[in-house]
Amino acid sequence: MVVGIDTGGTFTDLVAIVEGETRVHKLASTPHDPAQAVIAGIAELIGGEPAEIVTYSSTVATNALLEGKGARVALFTDAGFEDLIEIGRQNRADLYALAPGRPAPLVGRTMRFGVGGRTLYDGTVQKPLGRAELIKIRKLAEKSRAESFAVCMLHSYANPASENLIAAALAAIGKPLSVSHRILAEYREYERLSTAVVNAYVAPRMVAHLERLETGLKTRRLRVMQSDGNAIGPGLARAEPVRTILSGPAAGVVGAAALARAIGLDKFITFDMGGTSTDVSLVDGAARVRTLSYPNGYAVRAPVIDIHTVGAGGGSIASIDAGGSLRVGPESAGADPGPACYGRGERPAVTDADLIAGRLLAGNFLGGRMRLDAARSERALAPLARALKTDLPGAARGIIRVVNANMERAIRVVSVERGFDPREFALMAFGGAGPMHACEMARELGIRHIVLPRNPGLLCAWGALGAPLGREYSLTVRDADPEIGRLRKRARPLLARARAELTAEGARPASIHHDLRVDLRYRGQSYEIEVALSPRFASEFHAAHRRAFGHSAPSQPIEAVNLRLRAWAEGPRRAPERVARSAGRPSPDGRARIAIGRATVSAPVYQRDALGAGARIAGPAIVAELSATTYVAPEFILRRDDFGNLHLEAR
Repeated sequence: MVVGIDTGGTFTDLVAIVEGETRVHKLASTPHDPAQAVIAGIAELIGGEPAEIVTYSSTVATNALLEGKGARVALFTDAGFEDLIEIGRQNRADLYALAPGRPAPLVGRTMRFGVGGRTLYDGTVQKPLGRAELIKIRKLAEKSRAESFAVCMLHSYANPASENLIAAALAAIGKPLSVSHRILAEYREYERLSTAVVNAYVAPRMVAHLERLETGLKTRRLRVMQSDGNAIGPGLARAEPVRTILSGPAAGVVGAAALARAIGLDKFITFDMGGTSTDVSLVDGAARVRTLSYPNGYAVRAPVIDIHTVGAGGGSIASIDAGGSLRVGPESAGADPGPACYGRGERPAVTDADLIAGRLLAGNFLGGRMRLDAARSERALAPLARALKTDLPGAARGIIRVVNANMERAIRVVSVERGFDPREFALMAFGGAGPMHACEMARELGIRHIVLPRNPGLLCAWGALGAPLGREYSLTVRDADPEIGRLRKRARPLLARARAELTAEGARPASIHHDLRVDLRYRGQSYEIEVALSPRFASEFHAAHRRAFGHSAPSQPIEAVNLRLRAWAEGPRRAPERVARSAGRPSPDGRARIAIGRATVSAPVYQRDALGAGARIAGPAIVAELSATTYVAPEFILRRDDFGNLHLEAR
């Protein structure tokens, strides 16, 4: 019995495999205590029996950072470097902004403490930390009333002795402790410092949340999704929650990749539209992984699937801005109160617009378990319609067009702006709202093939269920004349650590795989390119440099900067279930009035489970199911494949 869970801003989704049978469930999230919905959902899905493995994609660390509701952090670093967290790299994220802004540092000036002692770049301890200094550190920490501690000393990647001494002095206080070399053993002090501080900022909430889960859940093993698509045990998630910042969106990409492998698709763009946000990612053979990201403007150097997120979802609130223009998001109605049609909200959201436009069926939401209040949606949209001087369907169409434009820009960020032509990719649409908006996304981007998985609103939970157990490790080596034998020797401690940690989490030693890579650059450069550590690593670097920058210099010396190890053990897998072939032409379950362009037309409504393999339907049409509703635009033809996935193909 294995379970995958995805906690979103609006709904908590669960998928379980029990004795070979797939079970699914969806319930409203509980933002005040995310564990409450998780515990209740598992009890409703599988009863009182303990699950073998529960893998959970968490938004706790993400929300703490985005909402600015993290811990009071005390930072200990080298004397004279207390302001590094504020100085940063002095890069401008928006080069042409007339009034650029930057987020406030997560640690105030009075909570940054300079420490004596100094370690040099080669690991030599020039000035050791004495006992008096360590006693002083302990007293400062106790007086600070900090809820969490971050420690980052210069060059600790080369020699962590000073950080270990400080950590030992602080450990007895009993607060979460983020030690930079344990989280990131790489050079570049600012990124290492920022990563340690972000980790300390979100740690207390994650610790409390996981303790609540471990107490309330009946499972032999709890695992938490990381931002790189691998799962880890709760111990590491408590110690290094910074690795879970994009936990939920990463689970969606993992689930989409598993489906793509099963149907032979290797180039696709994921379009995950949920209740609060939309996450998009481009997969060209494999998911792209970045080692540096800036969630909410803070530098975090940790492996993360290359995902772009915008505040556009079913709960995104529509309003008129100061200039009289229609604005949709990023503010969301969330799970409480939710869109107006949920029965508690008062303000119009995208879900209300979809309902008024006929794309969503009031009596078929969540498979009929929740009836939407269309009259309440109409009352919420009425002031907006008056302000826009249009009728209710016109206001609904306007909201849909604006939110679609926001999401289309996000897809262009991961495709066109990075040199990829979206017309060469399929669109993998999922999330509770993705299938309602996929046709317009595809049409605007020139994409002719859309794939909608079975239970599209639950794909992130499915991805969590099948996620591999794994970790990524890094180590700065700064080898000015790299040789493969020497680099492999330097990587041995990383390999030993990976085997020990994954085995402790339940992986069989024989099932552990690893991929060793190296960051290379021409001597004197300030940026690196990652390539596989193979006998041909030098020639592969020259080729990669030429692809990225249009030139290479094979005669110039190269430098190995960092070693990177990805180690993993495959998660639970299940072959996709086949569906019965369609017998004759599909019969509609009813009809719906849909706003298309400036007209309103009558379109057939089908139940997805009633469509057999090979079934074909010409748009416009609506396909209803438990976790999502699909809108088939007039420009597309729908077919269902042998595994129950829907394919929308442009005419």
